[in-house]
Amino acid sequence: MKRRSITTFSAFALFLSLALGLSSCVSTKETIYFGNLPTDSPQVKLPVYQEPVIQVDDILHVTIQTVDGGSTVALNRLSGGNESGNPAPVANGGTPNGYLVDENGQITLPMLGSFHVAGLTTSKARQQIHQAATKYFNDPTVQVRFANFKITVIGEVARPATYTVPNEKITLLDAIGMAGDLTIYGKRQTVMLIRDTGGKKEFTRFDLTDYNTFESEYFYLKQNDVIYVEPTRSKANANNAATFQIVSLALSALSVITLAITRL
Repeated sequence: MKRRSITTFSAFALFLSLALGLSSCVSTKETIYFGNLPTDSPQVKLPVYQEPVIQVDDILHVTIQTVDGGSTVALNRLSGGNESGNPAPVANGGTPNGYLVDENGQITLPMLGSFHVAGLTTSKARQQIHQAATKYFNDPTVQVRFANFKITVIGEVARPATYTVPNEKITLLDAIGMAGDLTIYGKRQTVMLIRDTGGKKEFTRFDLTDYNTFESEYFYLKQNDVIYVEPTRSKANANNAATFQIVSLALSALSVITLAITRL
């Protein structure tokens, strides 16, 4: 009688572990991106791209190139670039070189003076600086770029981290790609975007299984955006299944040992 109780108990533990493992499975439908996309050569209209504007505490690469490059070497080096005007690489966790936009929204360039750039796009700031540079340099070429255009991706992705983006025109899918894609447990229907807007936090959600995501006004990201991918219920079930598997194996081992002892 005792032997039958032990065997039944072991079988129950293994059955419970197997049931939890099956309940943690994720359906294929939940993992397919844009699964409702029509098959008859669909076309989706993307939202109008709006250039990001410069904000206080942004860091800008400002480089000026001329036929006589030697005259602008010092200015470009102060911006963190080399003699050719290309930005110098930044080590992970380091502070990017460049010109900091101060609390008044200004940057100060050697020889050229101060410029109010907060609220401008980089193209508008470039025009302003180019106009001043023509007074000192012969036919200058001016480049203005963000040195700290950062996007943060957290949650159920392969590589959650903060990424410095060399290109201002970045989409939601670009950011997810940099983070190594969602894990199998990432909830694709409710990907959250957190954005600072005028001192307030703005929240919006994307459904990556719906192709209409391409038409969202938030599809193009802005600096300091945060993307959060929630875990699915299957993630919790998988964790529970792993725990119960360990417990069931331990109980099974205990029942075997107990059965061996009772036979002595």
